[in-house]
Amino acid sequence: MKYYIITGEASGDLHGSNLVKEIKKLDNEATVRCWGGDRMQEQGAQVVKHIRDLAIMGFVEVLKNLRTIFRNIDFCKKDIAEYKPDVIIFVDYPGFNLRIAKFAKQNGFKTVYYISPQLWAWKESRVKIIRKYIDRMIVIFPFEKAFYAKHNITAHYVGHPLLDELQNFGSFDQNSWMKEHNLPEKPIIALLPGSRKQEIVKMLPIFLQVVPHFNDFQFIIAGAPSIDLSLYLDLMAQNSVKVIFDQTYNILQASQAALVTSGTATLETALFKTPEVVCYKTGKFTFAIAKRIVNVKFISIVNLIMDRLIVTELLQEELNAKNLVSKINELIFNPEIRKKTMEDMIELRNKLGNKGASEKAALLISEIVK
Repeated sequence: MKYYIITGEASGDLHGSNLVKEIKKLDNEATVRCWGGDRMQEQGAQVVKHIRDLAIMGFVEVLKNLRTIFRNIDFCKKDIAEYKPDVIIFVDYPGFNLRIAKFAKQNGFKTVYYISPQLWAWKESRVKIIRKYIDRMIVIFPFEKAFYAKHNITAHYVGHPLLDELQNFGSFDQNSWMKEHNLPEKPIIALLPGSRKQEIVKMLPIFLQVVPHFNDFQFIIAGAPSIDLSLYLDLMAQNSVKVIFDQTYNILQASQAALVTSGTATLETALFKTPEVVCYKTGKFTFAIAKRIVNVKFISIVNLIMDRLIVTELLQEELNAKNLVSKINELIFNPEIRKKTMEDMIELRNKLGNKGASEKAALLISEIVK
């Protein structure tokens, strides 16, 4: 069978790669064409558009890049028509994917959405597009099943694919790992400034302002796979901070605390029980618009799943060196806060259910194909 998968972000590439692996277990003759990244390519998918060329965030940035976006949409439609897949699988990336879903359904292609758009947070009216153009909805958060049921859509809850990823991670020898990367014997604070260039440029300089306040610690940046080292080096200036690529989970396991840009990484950090501060900053105009249309109590998926504040969120003007230093000190040196944080993260892990999301999703997709 022929599969066409579309995502535009690093997290989608990760989840898409696990999905491709499970699809190939069920279908020995599967051929996969995708919009994705290195991880999907490693699983044998043919990448026609790489995520490094697709990540555009913020209202202003989208407006600036409208011509490129529409050009990509036209290219995608043409590519699908020529490839003639047996099923098209959309992985998050809603601004783009919902446009393609309409084209796909109108042209007779079977459609599956895996990793739901956050319609429960904003643009709830888009649920009509899901109802009309998506044959099967597969969701990864327990509250999403109820959200879609409210809109008369059957959603299949499979659990979160990060649990599979963590299961595959295996054992970790911190001492050997630190020697391998020539790291001094000092406790680590992790910096996860994001996976997109725009995020990193905005967030990393703020993160680096806390470095001089923790002389007894070393800071390590978890490098995003689609970003060149030169970008980090240009932003670091005189800071003696190390960048390590493709080692995010090792870095998190080895760290006493982490500063994390809002996104999937906040959940990954929590699942490793690493105390974290969730950070987010964007342009004033973009944030003002977002405040009017976003309908959620929290920005972090960790807090949204728990429906209460278990990790600190610092947004916009609150995101500064003084507040970051204060919160890191609490997470590392206050035993009561640290203990409570660990307990909350264990509860979060239990709330997400069992592993096997990628396998379950692949089975649901195979039913649609057959």
